[in-house]
Amino acid sequence: MGTLAPVRNVLKAWLVLVALCAIMGLIGYGIGGVQIASSFVFCGVLLGIAAYVSLERVVLGMLRARELTSRDAPDLHATVERLAVRVGVAKPRVHVIEKGPPLALVAGRGAVSSALVVRRDVVIQTIAVVLAAAIVETSRIGGWFERSLLFVLGPIASAIVHLLLSPKREFEADRLAAELCESPHGLADGLIRLEQAAELLEFQASTATEPLYTINPFLEEGVAALFVTHPPIAERISRLRALDPDWRDKLRAA
Repeated sequence: MGTLAPVRNVLKAWLVLVALCAIMGLIGYGIGGVQIASSFVFCGVLLGIAAYVSLERVVLGMLRARELTSRDAPDLHATVERLAVRVGVAKPRVHVIEKGPPLALVAGRGAVSSALVVRRDVVIQTIAVVLAAAIVETSRIGGWFERSLLFVLGPIASAIVHLLLSPKREFEADRLAAELCESPHGLADGLIRLEQAAELLEFQASTATEPLYTINPFLEEGVAALFVTHPPIAERISRLRALDPDWRDKLRAA
């Protein structure tokens, strides 16, 4: 991924905007020719800007998350602030999802690597989820035909998610997190605990939100299987442990 990742992510964001404007233009042209098409394209640009500005609120609303104040969770806020200072970014707001298994997710309009290179992974991830969720929810207008319509729209939404999100992003995110925390083992142990907890509690949300979470919280069946973007937990843990190949010897020595 390297230095090309930020460029790819910016291009993907522009690709989404261009595709939206093209669709709006085609609809306008079909209705009333070039003049109406130009108006629809302009509306598409405005819609894209509005969506970009409100991405975080849309996702948090979908998940029914509420903001968690520093008074409610001082230790968590202190940890987030410490990591933000280490990376060199402003401390992000923290929200909590009241129900379901222990999960962690990130959504918004941008993220910065430890090298202070704007990668835009988060914004692309959020765009993909919002678009996919909107397409999936469109199936509800089918009424009694909803299930059949979902099997048509589900693969389309899935294709958008997999087109915009690189399968390598998770491994790169794990590597950067291990570097930021100065050890890969805390994250590896955390992934194990999250996976074990997710097996015990059911989580209900739009399956299109799967790419946002640290692990896949959904059962990999039906429509949910279309949106799986996370690599197997075992492989992620293996790669994290490999960042510190002498960890077993250190553990014995301790």
